[in-house]
Amino acid sequence: QVQLVESGGGLVQAGGSLRLSCAASGRIFRINAMGWYRQAPGKQRELVATITSAGNTNYVDSVKGRFTISRDNAKNTVALQMNSLKPEDTAVYYCNADLLATTFQKLDAWGQGTLVTVSS
Repeated sequence: QVQLVESGGGLVQAGGSLRLSCAASGRIFRINAMGWYRQAPGKQRELVATITSAGNTNYVDSVKGRFTISRDNAKNTVALQMNSLKPEDTAVYYCNADLLATTFQKLDAWGQGTLVTVSS
């Protein structure tokens, strides 16, 4: 019954910026790592960025220096600030949360995906 709701996708020109946001709701005891994945047409899903509950971050090389992942532990939200967007960033972006629904139940939750289109 955990749900992740995303917002912020849209159409932008190359060089522009977008900020994606994801809010988790439902039965959540604690969220461990959160992350953003993306899938471009005809390609496999790719891990873009992750962030732990302590704030440690990792990025795929292609977005380093351009994207920033952040989270608010109290509100169970994660955001992805995307700057200097390129046409190759065009994809459906998915929010992910590795969490404990209870002290004994671990699960992996996914958002529905939000489309980011970068035009040249």
